[in-house]
Formats: sequence, structure tokens, C-alpha cells
Amino acid sequence: MTKSPFRYFKTSPEIIQLAVMMYVRFPLSLRNVEDLLHERGVDICYETVRHWVDRFGTYFAHKIRQSRSEGMRQRTQWQWHLDEVFVKIRGSTHYLWCAVDHEGEVLESFVTKTRDKASALKFLRKAMRRYGNPQVIVTDRCPSYRAAMKEIGNAKRQECGRRLNNRAENSHLPFRRRGRAMSRFRRMRNLQKFASIHSSVYNHFNHQRNIESRARFKSLRDAALLEWREVIAV
Repeated sequence: MTKSPFRYFKTSPEIIQLAVMMYVRFPLSLRNVEDLLHERGVDICYETVRHWVDRFGTYFAHKIRQSRSEGMRQRTQWQWHLDEVFVKIRGSTHYLWCAVDHEGEVLESFVTKTRDKASALKFLRKAMRRYGNPQVIVTDRCPSYRAAMKEIGNAKRQECGRRLNNRAENSHLPFRRRGRAMSRFRRMRNLQKFASIHSSVYNHFNHQRNIESRARFKSLRDAALLEWREVIAV
């Protein structure tokens, strides 16, 4: 019998899950989440929210990836969009590499201190171990991508061009908004951990409302929320 990860907590799993979802999904601070829960009759400290996100964020993200894994590998082998985000950690620049599929879902996030061939190669190999080798890889004109793909043997699959990589650029916006609400990151490890959690939650609730009818969008949103609530069932 699998032991519940909530067995040492007096607070109900539903409240913990709601707090984690509010903080990760929406650009709210810890104190904002504390105030919103207080309006619902839940009296906690903002540091409790921080502890819950640190303790259960990876657990929820892992459950989401498990539920979405069926058929994911075949679907994501068509086209990838790769891009990197500049992130400041204690005054020094770090790079958050992201791989996005043709539907805008974030496949992989990887944090490095450099933007050279070795970092791009490590990022590509990590993504391909999980999702396989894509048919087309769209990138910007950063020479690290071309050098890394030459070594892998994917040089002929790379495409570069103006506006071709807008899919990856748009995927950075929710993370940027989230990062500003968190008042930046303090450690490289914390950035890697939160980027992984945020991408899983973002993929789960992202339904491209701009191309769906209102009725279809509402049904998808309800299904995603129901599936999210079932994550805590152990």
C-alpha cells in the first residue's frame, strides 16, 4: 500500500493543492496566496505556502507528467522550437533553455551558467532521451545550436528564420510574469526546480482559448480542473 505524502500534515490535501496551484499557475506572491486563502476561511502563514510549494510542487508536476505521458512521445517528434531565456541570479546571468513542441507545450527546461556548445548539447541530449528525435528543430541564430546539432547529426533538421520561433518566444511570457512576482530567484537549483514545476502546471491548464470555441474551451477547462483534483488521489 502506497503511503500518502500528506500523512504528516494536519491541513487537508485539497487546501495544500489549492495553495500550490494558486502560487504556481498565477503570478501571485506568497502573501497574495495567504490573503486569498484567508478569504476562504483558511488561516495560514505565507511561509507555509512556501513550504508546501517546495515540498509538493515536484510531486504534483510528476503526477501531471505521468497522466499526460501516453502518446506524448510520438506526438512531440514532429517539430520542436528551442530558445533560451536570460535570468539573473544574484547579479550573474544564467540561461534557461526551453524546448517547446508545435502546440506550444513546454517539453523540457534546463538551466546553465553558459550559452556555449557544451550547454546546448547537454540540453538537447536531455530532451531527446525523454521525447526522442524530432523531425524539425526551429531555433534562433545562436551558433551554439548549430554546433551542438552537428555533433548529434541533426544539422539538416535545423531551421532558422525571422518569426519562425515565435512559438518558443510566446511560451516564455507566463514564466516571465511568474518570475517578476517572485522577485527573482536566489539559486540556480531553485530556478531549475521551479521551471520544471511551472512548465507541467502550465501545460496542464493551457488550452489555446484563441483557437477554441467558447463551449469547447469550457469543457477542456473543466476536464483539466477535474484531472488536477484527482492528482492527490493515492
